[in-house]
Amino acid sequence: MKQVVQNYKSGELAVLDVPVPGCKPGGVLVRSAFSLISTGTELMKVSEAGMSMVGKARSRPDQVAKVMQSVATNGLPATYRKVMGKLDSYTPLGYSLCGVVEQVGAGIDDVKVGDLVACAGNEHALHAELNWVPKNLYTPVPDGLAPRHAAFGTVGSIALQGLRQGEPQLGETALVVGLGLIGQLLVQLLAAAGVRVVGADPDRARCELAERLGAAAAGDPGSAAVEAAVAELTGGHGVDQVYLAAGGGSNQPVELAARLSRDRGRVVDIGKCRLDLPWNAYYEKELDVRFSRSYGPGRYDPGYELEGRDYPIGYVRWTERRNLACFLDLLARGRVDVEPLISHVADFDDAVETYRRLKDGELKAVAVLFRYPGPAAEEKAPAPEVAVPAVRRGGGSSAPVRTVPARAARTPVRLAFVGAGNYATSMILPHLSQRDGVTLSTVVTTTALSAANAQRKFGFAQATTDLDAVLGDESVDAVFVVTRHSSHAELTRRALLAGKTVFVEKPLALTEDELAGVLAAVEESGNDRLQVGFNRRFAPLLREARTRFGARTGPASLRYLVNAGRLQHGSWYLQQDSEGSRFAGEGGHFIDTASWLLDADPVSVYAVAPAGNEDLQVVLRYPDGSTASLSYVTTGASGFPKETLDLVADGKVLKLDDFVRASVHFESTAGRRRWASSRLPKARDKGQAAELAAFVAAVRTRGPMPVPLESLVATTAATLAVQSALSGGAPVTLAGPR
Repeated sequence: MKQVVQNYKSGELAVLDVPVPGCKPGGVLVRSAFSLISTGTELMKVSEAGMSMVGKARSRPDQVAKVMQSVATNGLPATYRKVMGKLDSYTPLGYSLCGVVEQVGAGIDDVKVGDLVACAGNEHALHAELNWVPKNLYTPVPDGLAPRHAAFGTVGSIALQGLRQGEPQLGETALVVGLGLIGQLLVQLLAAAGVRVVGADPDRARCELAERLGAAAAGDPGSAAVEAAVAELTGGHGVDQVYLAAGGGSNQPVELAARLSRDRGRVVDIGKCRLDLPWNAYYEKELDVRFSRSYGPGRYDPGYELEGRDYPIGYVRWTERRNLACFLDLLARGRVDVEPLISHVADFDDAVETYRRLKDGELKAVAVLFRYPGPAAEEKAPAPEVAVPAVRRGGGSSAPVRTVPARAARTPVRLAFVGAGNYATSMILPHLSQRDGVTLSTVVTTTALSAANAQRKFGFAQATTDLDAVLGDESVDAVFVVTRHSSHAELTRRALLAGKTVFVEKPLALTEDELAGVLAAVEESGNDRLQVGFNRRFAPLLREARTRFGARTGPASLRYLVNAGRLQHGSWYLQQDSEGSRFAGEGGHFIDTASWLLDADPVSVYAVAPAGNEDLQVVLRYPDGSTASLSYVTTGASGFPKETLDLVADGKVLKLDDFVRASVHFESTAGRRRWASSRLPKARDKGQAAELAAFVAAVRTRGPMPVPLESLVATTAATLAVQSALSGGAPVTLAGPR
């Protein structure tokens, strides 16, 4: 299928061939009829992409701060790869469309194949021929409403949410600053609510359009006409609400709002404009400044948007989906008219040229639509009599998988990837794409564009959203599972049953039942060719320090401080109901490192946690009496190293400082001695390259896997036991080898 994309590094716009997205449970696959260009938000993004790197940094200081923190934590080379990987990727455009349901995922019963729906979301309602849309981001289109008008649903919801934040009442007067697409819709919505409206915009044509659509008056904000209109309509008191629907770097909108608001009026920010509030003016009138967040309650909440958890109507009357349905109803009943806003309708194949004309100012437009081929572009298509295929989902498809024995590998080694997120593209694929004797065969993702990006950047022969096809491809020697945590165990189980050698990023499993399922697949298939991404034991600096430390005769004491830091708001790591706790996701790294240094698997786990935060203290006991104390903290200083480790035994001390420095102190016949890493490495090398080299060699030669299965299982079991120890308040004894 085709999709409009942009490279944020170069600014390139393209209509790209990408895989068809899979139809996952909890949503529907929609074939686009019309999609709407947001001439404000999207053109701002297009313009930013054309800036120099310095200009991009100035426009997004929040992102610069994140980059600097990443440098402190991960080092400059790793951060550079990650940042440039993100910049030099195609990103999607679009967030408002109307289309026909082509497939229905499991758990959906409110629409059927052939229904016309309006869709929202900058990850789900894209300028693409097909989109997978979760339940709370689509709504059925009322009978009789034209698809081209229903495509305005998302931007209409933005305007409607802004109006709700202003709490207008019948008979009041409002000022709308900025008469672009959102502003024109606000004018109509306010007029429909019985509010008299004054518009302000420097573009005379937009002012005239606003007056035709219901504004009592509209004019240039720098002229006396707007002030005169407000004075006449309000008896000199000022407007009850001001809606800031303008963009740009001027502070004029907020200054105008203060000047023309009544005492204790409301100012609602909807657009992205400068907000240097003049203190005296806002203080003296005690103005109420409010922000309107996108389409309404539910926005940016993964539980609502992705998992379909609706908010009870008694507590949240107007959610994203209910706003979308409300706006479509207003359109269907003629209370709002979007036809006068449509300046241009372009064929989807002409998307790049349309953006160019908009950016260059050649095409003056309030709203522009892309029209897609098919009957729904003009009228609602009848529901076709077709069977809905089995849902394909990276992480839990119920489709049967053929059980085959593990196969002999070949040269070159052919690798397939399931998932292509940040970690895979910055820390794994760069090492593999340059390695001799490796062919990147297929990349599988649930979103079409991420697969296409990985194919372009790393040279995969194929990109797809069809997991079953990859597992059934006998030319594939090994499968990398680098998806979100909740899908690891099931994907690993299926790949083992398909006879593949498997590399799964940590964690292997989030529950004991998931771990048991993986082991059952090993037993059923006879295929134990499995590696979990516990890379730290492969770090060159730590391996050299371990060699320098030498063998030990007595029990050891190990202390490991992990200064994990706080997660950013919105991180999927915070979705503990579906993705497990943060420690369950990454704690295996540190337990594996301790067990490797102590050359044994733990026999018991004890854990305590302070009230009110995610900090953990974990104590691991080993067969010879050795202990490992792991402090996993999120409340430490961000400038302190992330990982520090001390190993003490037999009069020797090994010290590791964040994979940058290492030293070993010991006694010898010549007295006290010390070995220290002679120079700083070029980067923090946490062992990914060496781990991948060992894995590829094992696949090619059919030799032993880099880490015994028993060790991988023991580490996973110990990680899972931490939660049991926290709940029970007592040490948890671990079972022996399985």
